[in-house]
Amino acid sequence: MNATWRTLRGFPAEIQLLVVNQFGVNVGFYLLLPFLAGYLADDIGLSVALIGLILGVRNLSQQGLFLLGGTASDRLGSRGVIIAGCALRTVGFGLFAVGVSLPVLIAASILSGLAGALFNPAVRAYLAQAAPDRRAEAFALFNVFASAGSLVGPLLGGALLLIDFRAAALVAAGVFAVLTVAQVLVLPPQPRAASGQSVLGDWRECVTDRRFLAFTLALSALYASQNQLYLVLPVQAEQVTGQPAAVAGLFVVSTVATLVWQVPVTAWLRRHVARGPAIALGLAVLGGGFLLPLVSLPGPAPVRLLPVLGAALLLAVGVLIAQPFVLELIPAFARDGLTGTYFGLFYLVSGMVAAAGTAAVGRAMDAGDPAAAVPAVAWLLCAGLGLASAAAVWLLHRAGWLAPRPGPALPAAAVAGEARA
Repeated sequence: MNATWRTLRGFPAEIQLLVVNQFGVNVGFYLLLPFLAGYLADDIGLSVALIGLILGVRNLSQQGLFLLGGTASDRLGSRGVIIAGCALRTVGFGLFAVGVSLPVLIAASILSGLAGALFNPAVRAYLAQAAPDRRAEAFALFNVFASAGSLVGPLLGGALLLIDFRAAALVAAGVFAVLTVAQVLVLPPQPRAASGQSVLGDWRECVTDRRFLAFTLALSALYASQNQLYLVLPVQAEQVTGQPAAVAGLFVVSTVATLVWQVPVTAWLRRHVARGPAIALGLAVLGGGFLLPLVSLPGPAPVRLLPVLGAALLLAVGVLIAQPFVLELIPAFARDGLTGTYFGLFYLVSGMVAAAGTAAVGRAMDAGDPAAAVPAVAWLLCAGLGLASAAAVWLLHRAGWLAPRPGPALPAAAVAGEARA
């Protein structure tokens, strides 16, 4: 952890703020969202269908609008979009605290999802511009603080649920309110370059970039694999131990690995390994990790849990190896004025593929051996996704499609300083 703090102090104040901001974003998000379905069912008395509608609207509002959020970041400036996203989530989570009618709950879901669609690509575009020569290190720190927030949030939320769900929702809204104010006061504007064309022109340029689309599709398995920390791994952990509490061990192992290893591993790889091979290595590690639960160990519950913990550990290690370099490469495909749009399209496509991959894994679980919580075919599918993605990235590297290239010359366009929000 000393290396993490040293690296953080070596960055300017705006990057330090956004990195710590991501800790707060994940604390606020995971303080509320994991408990929302239970609240809607037990306290509000909604049907499963209506709960699915509310959760689905939130997910669709976020995943489906990433491209819009990325374009807004390019057009309006990352700073203003980040602030707007945090402010919208403050309102959305506040509505969850005070609203019980279906229209209010749907409005809360839409605002909460739209908030994520705005600030997720905007934050990454801001970091990419603020640290052009140290992007991998900046994104490594980003991942460390995000992981810490993902662990602290549910623990704090669980404690607040002893009072009331509304207390948890109000605290979550308060977290985002504090983040909004902090960014208004501290986060400086960045210069921005106009793309020199219409929004549709920006999108057309992005979606017709064959190198970038190939890269995006090759990396989609990374996010589909991360989703398994919420599907196959918890199901298997509970099945082999008979204890729902065993699921917590997966998140502890994943978070501790990220906190301890993320920064030093990224620093070492940055000095010794090219980006493409580093990403392929991470994908191969996480893909291979899904083969471990195929091994069944006899003995007490802690022993039987070891293969699942090993899979969670290798998933975390694979992600921490690959992710900083993935986020470092995305801006390398974009010319000035399109960085946010490229991030937005990347997350839009990745989210769609991740949803499809998770659905395929769920279908494999249903179609497999009824006696097994997670049948072998599901583990093999997860492993295959990771290993196939690793092979695809390696081939792109060998073909030279991952090397940064100068973009086309900017059309005549004024470069303006970003106005403060």
